[in-house]
Amino acid sequence: MKYMLMMNHAGKAAYPIFNWPQEDIKAHIGFMIGLNKKLREAGELVSCEGLSGPDQAKSVRATSNGTPVTDGVFPEAKEFLAGYWIVDVESPERAYQIAAQASAAPGVGGKPLNMAIEVREVMSGPPPEFL
Repeated sequence: MKYMLMMNHAGKAAYPIFNWPQEDIKAHIGFMIGLNKKLREAGELVSCEGLSGPDQAKSVRATSNGTPVTDGVFPEAKEFLAGYWIVDVESPERAYQIAAQASAAPGVGGKPLNMAIEVREVMSGPPPEFL
């Protein structure tokens, strides 16, 4: 089963990590690289990416003739998606274990961040009753 693990960042500004001491930034990035390597070696990692901050986000909608209309930046947002993993694992419990590992990434002074990681199953298609 595939799951998307979404790392949400609470805050209205760009990533506060950029204000951390350099050694803490390196430790955090090293942790994430190590986690991704372990998942890749276990055959569980499908993909993962970090995302730019909300200061660069746009919401796009189509007009009646299909041309795009953009809106944003949205500084009033309470949280934003910072990055994601797509994993292919045997059970939801395994996806939760991976999410907990990611949640515990080190922050300033090595203290675990315990950030929220949303876990959702990736649907392989519409439910059979709709086909």
